[in-house]
Amino acid sequence: MNRVNTRARLANPDALKAYDDLWQRTLGKIPGDLNRMIYLASTRDYNSGRYHHAGLEATFGYDAVKQALETAHQDIFWKLTRSSLEQLVGELEVYIRSSAESPEELLRTWRTLQPYRVAIPLEVDAMAAQLLLSNLKLGLEVLQKRRSQPPARP
Repeated sequence: MNRVNTRARLANPDALKAYDDLWQRTLGKIPGDLNRMIYLASTRDYNSGRYHHAGLEATFGYDAVKQALETAHQDIFWKLTRSSLEQLVGELEVYIRSSAESPEELLRTWRTLQPYRVAIPLEVDAMAAQLLLSNLKLGLEVLQKRRSQPPARP
C-alpha cells in the first residue's frame, strides 16, 4: 500500500501503529488482496457497520483500530478496483485455492449468491463499488469457462 497516503489519512499515531501491526501480524500473512478484503469485511459488524478487532483494540483502543481497519479495507478495495480483469481472475484463483470448499461448489455459490458483495467497504464511491462487483462477476464467468473447457493439447 502507499504508505505516504496512508500516513496522511491516519493522522492519529495509534491508528497508524494499529495499521502497521495489522499488516505485519495479519494481512501480510493472508494470500491475495481479495482474501484480505474479505477478511477485513468480516471484522465489520453487519448491523452497525462498525469494525472490531479484540486483539488490536486491547493494545491501541477502539477508535484507532476502527480507523486502521477501515483504512486498510479501503486501500485494498481501491487496489482491487484498479486491477485488470486478468489480475482479478488471479485473485479469485488464490481465493478458491485457500478455501476449504471444492472449486466447483465455490464457483456455483459465488455465481449464484454473490457473497462477495458484502466485502465492499461502506464509505466508497458507489460507481467504483459497482465496477469492482461487475469485474468480479465477470472474473467468475471467466473461471467457470476455463474450468469447463478441456485442457489444450501440446
